[in-house]
Amino acid sequence: MKKIAVILIFLTLLSCQNQQTIGEDISLNEISLLEAERLVQLPFTCATQEYPNKLNQVIADSTDLQSPKELHPAFYGCFDWHSAVHGHWSLVELLKLQPGIKQASSIKWILANHLSKANIKKEVEYFESDINSGFERMYGWAWTFKLSQTLYEWNDPLGKELYTNLIPLTAVLEEKFNAFIPKLVYPIRVGEHTNTAFALNLMHEYASSVGNEALLNKITETAQRFYSKDQNCPLEWEPSGFDFLSPCLEEAVLMQKVLEAQKFKTWMASFLPQLKDKTFKLKPAVVSDRSDGKLVHLDGLNFSRAWNLFKLSQNKDYQFLKIAATEHYQSAYPNLVGDGYEGGHWLASFAIYAYKSP
Repeated sequence: MKKIAVILIFLTLLSCQNQQTIGEDISLNEISLLEAERLVQLPFTCATQEYPNKLNQVIADSTDLQSPKELHPAFYGCFDWHSAVHGHWSLVELLKLQPGIKQASSIKWILANHLSKANIKKEVEYFESDINSGFERMYGWAWTFKLSQTLYEWNDPLGKELYTNLIPLTAVLEEKFNAFIPKLVYPIRVGEHTNTAFALNLMHEYASSVGNEALLNKITETAQRFYSKDQNCPLEWEPSGFDFLSPCLEEAVLMQKVLEAQKFKTWMASFLPQLKDKTFKLKPAVVSDRSDGKLVHLDGLNFSRAWNLFKLSQNKDYQFLKIAATEHYQSAYPNLVGDGYEGGHWLASFAIYAYKSP
C-alpha cells in the first residue's frame, strides 16, 4: 500500500511532555504545495467519476431510471451525492490553501461546469419532487451548506459566481430544514450520516459565516431543545463498528457554539466530566480491513474526533485535548492515498476539515 509521506508534523507526544507543557499553543504545520497536489487528487478524480455509484433514490416509475449524471448533473461523482458535494468543498478548500497547485485550472473548470445555474436548477427540481423530498436529510444538506460557505469565503470571482448559483439549492434545503426540525421529537445520536448534532454543527458554521440570523436562531433553539438536559454521555461506548462520527463529541462541540461560556462550562462538567482530567486519553480507532467500505469508516472517525477535540481545545479549560486531537489525526492521515475507492472517495474531506479545525 502506498502511503503519503506525512508532512503535517506535530510535537512528540506524551513521552516528550517535559519539552511541551500542556496548554501551550499547538498547531499542525501548513499543508505544503506538494501535499496539496497529492491530497487534491482524491476529490479531483472522483468528481467526474460516475461509477460505481450509490443513488439511494426512491423510484416512482420507469422515467426515474436515469444515470447518475442525468439525475444529478452537479453532484454525480464520488460514489454518492453527499460525497460529491463535500468533494467539491474539498476542491475549493485546497485551492484556497494552495492557489498555485498544478491542477488549479482543471479544478476551476470542474467547479464552473458542475455548479452552473442550469445544473443547480436540476438538483433543486430533484429535491422538490414529493417522492424524494427527504433525500440526503440532513447529512447531504449540511455539506451543501458547507460548500456554499466556502464559496462565499473564497476570495476569487469564481467563488462569488458559484455561491450565487448555489443559492436556490441552499434556499430549498433551508426551507426543508425549517419544516422538518419541529417534527423531530428526538435527536438522532448515531455515529453515521443521520447524526443530528453533526448536521447542526456544519449548518451553524454556514449560518454564522453568511450572516443568516434566522437559521442561526433556529439551530440554537433546536440544539438547546435536544441537548440542554443531557448528562454523562457514554463516551466509553464509542466507537460502534461502522462509526465515522462521535455522537458525544459532536454534541459537545455544538453546545460550545450555542451556549454562553459559563453555561457551557456547567453543562460540560455534567455531560463529559472525564474530559476535565488533564490525563484524559482516547485511543484512536483501528481499521481491520481497508477494502471494506463500512469498516474504513473508522478512519473517518479518527478525523472527526480530531476536529471535535481541536474545537473543544479552543476553550482554555480543555487546551490539553490538542494532544489527543493530533494523535487521532496522525493515526488516520497516512491512510488517505493508496487505499481503495471505499475510503478515497470521501476521506480527504474529513482530513481537510480536521486540518482546518485547530
